[in-house]
Amino acid sequence: MWNPHFQRAVVKIQPGECYVTRKDEIILTVLGSCVSACVRCPLAGVGEMNHFMLPKSQTGTAGRWGRTGINSAMRYGNYAMEYLLNEVLKHGGCRECLEIKIVGGGQILKQGTDVGRRNIAFVRAYLREENLSVAAEDMGDIHPRKVYYDPKSGKVRVKKLRSLRHQQIIASETRYQEALRTQPDYGEVELFE
Repeated sequence: MWNPHFQRAVVKIQPGECYVTRKDEIILTVLGSCVSACVRCPLAGVGEMNHFMLPKSQTGTAGRWGRTGINSAMRYGNYAMEYLLNEVLKHGGCRECLEIKIVGGGQILKQGTDVGRRNIAFVRAYLREENLSVAAEDMGDIHPRKVYYDPKSGKVRVKKLRSLRHQQIIASETRYQEALRTQPDYGEVELFE
């Protein structure tokens, strides 16, 4: 959609999605306990953002890959991060010059587990294992975030959201977690070790 503030198109991604672009556009998402990685290769002029909710799939299942409904493989950080890096490289990116910024992992759900903290630990460990450095991050805290990423400049704008919006995000994440419990894992992302 066209955004008059940015004077550019804005593409919104949801949990379990990833978007790659070479165009002059903004990528937007809203995060609670989820995490997004914003990755770009300035030399190739390609950038992208993902949005994952859970750190790791414990099952390693494979099956179909599709864009209908919830993308079950992309719900997990281990699939979402591998897919993100593969897409940048597939579009001409250079691994040595990747600029990576990570956002999210807020502790907004008061029900038992701290998914945000686990997501933060996962994404940091994943990037460390891949020998990739983080240029910037805005992680943790208790606030949900609205994230605008400009892949052309690499600029990430984060707006911390307050209580009314906070309740909407909690409801959305709760619905998403329930949908994940009822849907089997599928995906054809190749994981390299």
